Amino acid sequence: MKYCSTCGHLVKQSIPEGDNRYRYVCVSCSTIHYQNPKIVAGTVPVWDGKILLCRRAIEPRYGYWTLPAGYMENAETTVEAAERETLEEALAEVHIDGLYSIIDVPHINQVHMFYRATLKNGHFGAGEESLESQLFAVDEIPWEDISFPTVRKTLELFLEDLKKDAFGVHISDIRHPMTATRTKDDL
Repeated sequence: MKYCSTCGHLVKQSIPEGDNRYRYVCVSCSTIHYQNPKIVAGTVPVWDGKILLCRRAIEPRYGYWTLPAGYMENAETTVEAAERETLEEALAEVHIDGLYSIIDVPHINQVHMFYRATLKNGHFGAGEESLESQLFAVDEIPWEDISFPTVRKTLELFLEDLKKDAFGVHISDIRHPMTATRTKDDL
């Protein structure tokens, strides 16, 4: 960020009084510009024992398989975002069965949330951001072509829970090796 969206003057990074983090602060009007993580919401859609995946038609990771997911919009809930993204990417309407995974990705300032879901009528297709979508049996998942670590982790957890026939909520993080916080035990 270079310019203040309030007055147009330059901003600088500093720690505002009473804060403990660097923020962009306008040198003219003193507006503090907070930047917060983005929420990615999606589903693990299932039909007849198979998982619906979409092959990405956009970067990043063009051509790789993903769960239907995307950025949450203002004025919607995470459930609404997950349903909307599933409809946009896979042309599929889903019934949300419950929150499944929350994965923090601090090195890119994101939180990924996936919901377990069931296709309402078994119908699906390819939206504008997908080259195709396909139902995969457990042993057919294209692991070598999975798009993102959060998608891989969610699918792995889902398959483990499927074997146990018990689904909980999984909370974890994926840290980039260059930004991972070290503890005294790591030294």
